[in-house]
Amino acid sequence: MASNEKDQKLLEGKVADVEVGTEADLDEVMKKYDRESNTRVWEGIPKLAVKVIAVAFSLYCMYVTLWSQAAQHVRLYNFLAMIVVLGYLTYPIKKGNVKVNSLPWYDIIFMLAGVLPLLYCSYVYDSVIVTQARRLTRNPLMCILAVLVFLSLVELCRRCVGLPILCVVGALVLYTFLPFGAGIKYDKAIYDLFYTLNGLLGAPINVCAKYIVLFIIFGAFLERTGISNFFIDLANSVAGSASGGPAKVAVLSSALCGMVSGSSVGNTVTTGSITIPMMKKTGYKPEFAGAVEAAASTGGQIMPPIMGAAAFLMAEYVGEPFNYGKIALLAILPAVLYFTGIFIAVHLEAKKLGLKGIPRSQLPKMKDLMPKIYLLLPLVVLVWLVSSGKRTMQSSAAIAILVTIVVGLMTNVINTVTKNPDKSDNITVGKFFDALEAGGKGTISVAAACAMAGIVAGCITTTGLASKLITAIVRVSGGQAIIALFLTMICCIVLGMGVPTTANYCIMASTCAPILVNPAIGIPMICAHFFVFYFGIVADITPPVALAAYAGSAIAKAPPMKTAFNATRLAIAAFIVPYIFALNPSMLFQFPEGTSSVMMVVLVVQICITALLGLFGVAASLNGFLYRPINPLFRVLMAVGGLAMLIPGTLTDVVGLVTVGAVVVLQRMGAKKTA
Repeated sequence: MASNEKDQKLLEGKVADVEVGTEADLDEVMKKYDRESNTRVWEGIPKLAVKVIAVAFSLYCMYVTLWSQAAQHVRLYNFLAMIVVLGYLTYPIKKGNVKVNSLPWYDIIFMLAGVLPLLYCSYVYDSVIVTQARRLTRNPLMCILAVLVFLSLVELCRRCVGLPILCVVGALVLYTFLPFGAGIKYDKAIYDLFYTLNGLLGAPINVCAKYIVLFIIFGAFLERTGISNFFIDLANSVAGSASGGPAKVAVLSSALCGMVSGSSVGNTVTTGSITIPMMKKTGYKPEFAGAVEAAASTGGQIMPPIMGAAAFLMAEYVGEPFNYGKIALLAILPAVLYFTGIFIAVHLEAKKLGLKGIPRSQLPKMKDLMPKIYLLLPLVVLVWLVSSGKRTMQSSAAIAILVTIVVGLMTNVINTVTKNPDKSDNITVGKFFDALEAGGKGTISVAAACAMAGIVAGCITTTGLASKLITAIVRVSGGQAIIALFLTMICCIVLGMGVPTTANYCIMASTCAPILVNPAIGIPMICAHFFVFYFGIVADITPPVALAAYAGSAIAKAPPMKTAFNATRLAIAAFIVPYIFALNPSMLFQFPEGTSSVMMVVLVVQICITALLGLFGVAASLNGFLYRPINPLFRVLMAVGGLAMLIPGTLTDVVGLVTVGAVVVLQRMGAKKTA
């Protein structure tokens, strides 16, 4: 079951009389909803040329981040220039425009309009940009170059990311320039947005070029070692035989694979091709099977150690002492609660439908999996390097890439010695260059979104809009943290319907996080940033634009919107956990000054227990089953009791515990009486 051959069979048709979506079905759905899936078709020499460019880009990024001593402006101008070239070679002007080996004249113009000014700025950085400073925008040429770069990047972002983020960018740019907005002089605005480190070249694109690209390349290499198949087999061995086992396998395998990929859609496709047909065969409805995989896979972006790209940006925005290693550590407890919430929901659904697990004779044996434990070595090395602080982030990623290659070579040797006929996990020269190509292309959409997010942050900084928003929200909320959190949640979800997680986080970190941190609201900084980070992530399963859910629906052959609504219901923990750590920072190991070590442990244990019981109450209420169907009154009581335990405070914990406990006892007694 772990081999790529069997994975392909699952995608190609029917497995054990269970109909699943073909690879063509998946491509069709993703091309309809996901702009990143709409790419040009290259064949022959042009395909090889594009691959060489992508590989060269990845190697260049590795060299620059590890050894280059060039000024930050120069590095970023060159990085963006290569992104523009690779972006226009990859994404056509519109969906369905997939003529083989075609690069229209207007695409060449768009490409050159971005590349030439960026390379020129890189070349004249010392002689013009540094020496002339603010006077350079009075030079018409420099103004024109800035506008050309902006238009080229906007068009690239439209192609690979979508329009919603451009609507945000457009509105803020107009607000910056127009008299009825901030009315900033055009020369000052252009200088701030394009020639300083507070706009286009700000934190988002700098973090992308410095850290994110290396971790994307690391993930591409790691996927080619067969670690995803190992995780799926491990999850099958642990939970496959339990009630409704395949759904629990989906949750566990997605959590494990999420440690590697940090991508909602990629995780859904990788694990879903195996788990979704198994769930359907067990008896789950297609829309539920697709939803389980989508909801669990979305958690990949909050699962340490390789979280979504936005986590790297969080480290930059929050600053010391919260480096990436510390943020990954703080993310563990909320991530565990998120996956536990989904696990509880699928368990209750299995009991409701009376589903059984997979016979143990058909599952992988733990003793057969243990010899492959060496596949985890790259992750272990990465975690150790990042947490110990012995190396920089980029050095840690580079070393982890080298370890991944060594692990791949170990697989080659082991398969040769044991005469294993399955060579699908062997590392080859072709896979080496495929990983570099995938890493380069995987950076395009992230970089385009980061560039636009930098413009957004620059507009907010230049106009002083953040302080106006803080004043407005504090006035509306009346200083009540829960109201400010709710308004922030709505902003994140609405924006996230069409904006990628990375860009969503950048925008919300620039606008809403400072509002929550304001003394009038009083949310700790790290909690505020985690809050907007989480609600940016749930966009992948929140209708109407729920890419992970749509990918799951394509494999399950289920209605996309039904799958998305089911995924939202299953991932209810993602809508609750952020409120817990925002109102009770103990979950993120943030304690009042002077708190003893013993008290810290007590607080963490208390919040873990009450949060888990609260999630159980809410999940049971939404599912409507506990030992037997729950009547409407008891469902309401379960929801109220569950939410009470999620609200910080001993009184609410006791009320919630008594309420949920009473309903559980009554349901149990009623089930026994019925039996």
